[in-house]
Amino acid sequence: MNAGIIGIGRHLPEQVLTNADLEKRMDTSDEWIRTRTGIEERRIARDEENTSHMALRAAQRAIDDSGITPEKIGLILVATVTPDYGFPSVASMIQQELGAVNAAAMDLSAACAGFMYGLTTAKQFIDGNVYDYILVVGVEKLSKITDWQDRNTAVLFGDGAGAAVMGKVSEGRGILSFELGTDGSGGKYLLQDGDFISMNGREVFKFAVRQMGESAEGVINKAGLTKDDIDMLIPHQANIRIMEASRTRLDLPPERMSKTVHKYGNTSSASIPISLVEELESGKIKDDDVIVMVGFGGGLTWGAIAMKWGK
Repeated sequence: MNAGIIGIGRHLPEQVLTNADLEKRMDTSDEWIRTRTGIEERRIARDEENTSHMALRAAQRAIDDSGITPEKIGLILVATVTPDYGFPSVASMIQQELGAVNAAAMDLSAACAGFMYGLTTAKQFIDGNVYDYILVVGVEKLSKITDWQDRNTAVLFGDGAGAAVMGKVSEGRGILSFELGTDGSGGKYLLQDGDFISMNGREVFKFAVRQMGESAEGVINKAGLTKDDIDMLIPHQANIRIMEASRTRLDLPPERMSKTVHKYGNTSSASIPISLVEELESGKIKDDDVIVMVGFGGGLTWGAIAMKWGK
């Protein structure tokens, strides 16, 4: 039996920040933002809504969806670059709130590829029969490290959380293959510089277009599949042009690529699980569908997973 996802959930703040709102704050326009990024609006957490609050809500929904009790969770992994504190970890904070009294807990930092790193880490513990159930959360409050005077970055980011409960699934389903990678020499192109996000957009764009396509093809080949086998591509929702480049490389029609960037912006480690929930709720992903999830982020990091959906 493979390790796979048995429960999924997400949380998005209620507050919506539109491109029109940003026009009032800085020298930008709705057309400029949409044509370069595909983003029309994003969700912004209120000051009192911390990363741990969003993580908790997404985690509770994923646990409810899985049908297990919190006491059965053996490990909690939270992927985030915007924790409430340096310590305790967000994972430790939600462990207590969930009542997951038997769970170890830790945060991991791989930026926008964090959820991929979390899922593959969980797979190792499940395959090794160390833990039966693991909770993986991708969550960010990027609004607190965004310079709202910098139009090159302020238009991109949003807040949110997505979570998955991992366990063993029926034969043939679950994670079929994965790929993780890092190029530390590119870390200077995307980093938190002082209080805020700093990005060399040109360099990050070049890296992402190349790496997203290569990683997606890599996990397809490792799983013994072809491009024709892909039912849904779920790319990191960073920029519509990067996403379209990946879709085109895989020869997929538009309806087989998840697109939520226009509604939620770039939510970093939360973007892939948020999109996964969206496609499940819309009925676009069904049991035994093959999905490919691929992300990239600061580090520079990347990760991809091929998975056959279903418990």
